[in-house]
Amino acid sequence: MSEYRLKRVASLIQHAISEMIITGIVKDHRVSTFISVTEVVVSKDTGYAKVYVSSFENPQAVENAVKALNHGAGFIQARLGKKLRLRNTPKLTFYKDSSIERGVRMVHKLDELEDK
Repeated sequence: MSEYRLKRVASLIQHAISEMIITGIVKDHRVSTFISVTEVVVSKDTGYAKVYVSSFENPQAVENAVKALNHGAGFIQARLGKKLRLRNTPKLTFYKDSSIERGVRMVHKLDELEDK
């Protein structure tokens, strides 16, 4: 499958899952509306998708949300199948994206160096 198509499918999945979280279709109390889908990586055969989520909330809340999303992955995948109408809907696996945390720590370190 072409690289362009994979990116387009990933983008569609990212948008659809974000919409499900924001509108409350994912009804687990551990998944707050502050959770954001930062990246989706789809395998070349579109059989699997890694979904990275992050939040400005505390790290424990993100970990709990990842557990909840992995628990409800089948439900989310079924909703994606109906909404996107792909030939085969990828099996979803959710991961914590700690890039925001690393970025904040880096900014703090740079501020400390600037103050010295």
